[in-house]
Amino acid sequence: MTGTIHLTAEGGIATLRLDNPAKLNAFTPDMLLQLATHCDALDRDPGVRAVLLVAEGDRAFCAGADIKAWAPLSAADFARDWVRDGHRIYDRLARLSKPTIAVLQGHAFGGGLELAAACDIRVMAPGATLALPETQVGIVPGWSGTQRLARLLPEPVLKEMALFGRRLSADRALALGFVAEVADAPLQVARQIAEGLQAASPRATEVAKYMIHAAVGEDRDAMIDALGSGMISASDDKAEGVAAFAEKRKPAFPGN
Repeated sequence: MTGTIHLTAEGGIATLRLDNPAKLNAFTPDMLLQLATHCDALDRDPGVRAVLLVAEGDRAFCAGADIKAWAPLSAADFARDWVRDGHRIYDRLARLSKPTIAVLQGHAFGGGLELAAACDIRVMAPGATLALPETQVGIVPGWSGTQRLARLLPEPVLKEMALFGRRLSADRALALGFVAEVADAPLQVARQIAEGLQAASPRATEVAKYMIHAAVGEDRDAMIDALGSGMISASDDKAEGVAAFAEKRKPAFPGN
């Protein structure tokens, strides 16, 4: 099955590029696995300050999931593997420690819209549109379209899309705050936004993202654990506890 996601990095900005233009960059199982692998690599690369998510061509950012990949699946396999794996991997993208920007040079439908929603912000071309067409093929949004998008769009707007199949224009998406900017050259604008991080503290940016995610419920438990663990790991108590364990003695915690 065709479809690749390329990962490149230059000047502190990494780029994830969807490459399946013959199918409007629709997601295949291989692409899902590649996205998960790339996210792990990005989290472990201290040189990366921001991540751009782009796609080949200008017709579609991503038309969703490749119907030929999931149509033959049994109901159990569809729910257990395809939907849960996609949801888990999109969650992995959403919880990257690096700021992410989706560059929507073309339409984002179904799983493509859900993918864009998993990024921190979005920049969109004027002619691009957003849609959740799943009910037209007898399914429902399965990769966070009814969950994460419900935190990012007003309920009536989400119902327009998911129930009635209406498309959301770039201008309306901007007015609703779903996209940060509408631009004729969205990749250029996104890169300029990403370059602004060079003047910010990498650690402060990461912690600010964790705090916001904890506030809105994006994996709140893990975000709170990460914040608390980061704070305690910098303490003298942690250093003393580790030293005492290594030296097989009772720790004398200084309390700071």
